[in-house]
Amino acid sequence: MASHARPKQRSSTGSAAARTAATIAIAGAASATMLTESSTAEPRLTAAQAQARVDRLYEEAETATEAYNGARERADTARAAIEHLQDELARRTGRVNATRDRLGTIATAQYRSGGIDPTVQLALDSTPAEYLERAQFIDQLGNRASAALRTLAAQRRELTQVRHEADSELSTLRGAQDELRVHKRTVEDKLKAAQAILDRLTAAERAAVEASGPTLTSRAARGVSGGGRTALSGGSRTAGDVPAPSARAAQAVSFAYGALGLPYVWGATGPSSYDCSGLTQAAWRSAGVSLPRTTYTQINAGTRVSRSQLQPGDLVFFYSGVSHVGLYIGNGQMIHAAHPGAPVRIAPIDEMPFAGATRPA
Repeated sequence: MASHARPKQRSSTGSAAARTAATIAIAGAASATMLTESSTAEPRLTAAQAQARVDRLYEEAETATEAYNGARERADTARAAIEHLQDELARRTGRVNATRDRLGTIATAQYRSGGIDPTVQLALDSTPAEYLERAQFIDQLGNRASAALRTLAAQRRELTQVRHEADSELSTLRGAQDELRVHKRTVEDKLKAAQAILDRLTAAERAAVEASGPTLTSRAARGVSGGGRTALSGGSRTAGDVPAPSARAAQAVSFAYGALGLPYVWGATGPSSYDCSGLTQAAWRSAGVSLPRTTYTQINAGTRVSRSQLQPGDLVFFYSGVSHVGLYIGNGQMIHAAHPGAPVRIAPIDEMPFAGATRPA
């Protein structure tokens, strides 16, 4: 008789346990994911918090902008020096070649008269380094070749020196260009971060941010008319009515008034846009005074004055790193290029941490 084995049945208990374990694992993973997403999500900012962050990012961007301006100034200086040295190299190379031609003429004459002087042959055939090592032979010559050889040795030394200077300036240029790239990226990253914060705000919150603080045009600046005069709140007197201490200072202030409303563009020096130090440099240039390019150097370009001694035309600096500058116009007001997105405007000097002031000569 055939035996009939009963088929093995799956344990419903084990299957249920496996399903339960899987469910718990999935739920745990989901919970972990939710917790991770919750912990890494950008917290919603109030208008005040957004204001503080944007202000900080603009300050950091301006610090990088001034570093960029300094690097660009060094690059421009090095580039100009290289052009000058290239011209000098061409002139000195021409002189060396002319001296060698004279030696060739002497050698030809000596050959026709019975042979080439061995010292002349040395100058014509040796490399500059080999020749200079044997330059002591020059003193042993007593004919016309002697003077030409001494001249050639001196010219070669001078040519080598000019080449060294050109190499040094080229190294400076390359270093400045590397700095430019780094600072450019920093500025762009800071400005993008600031814009991202503003973009996350509602229209009402953004309006609140724009209604206060240094990130927006001040109430005084909003009152700028086509004539460039701005009435101060709380009185009828205008900042422009405060007399400047000199004709040059008056011209610098007048120039700054004429720039009101122009856009801020980092690295710009005019005439259609400015950054902060570009505006003050251009204002004083219009008065015949040459200022250096950056805030760090402008603060030392004149006589330091205290806050209580401020007069129209003075340069006023802000933040501990001296990364921002404006042109004082009187009554506690200045004209400055604030930051991207804001035009050149009038603003109170109290809206930023005061770092010092200087009066250009």
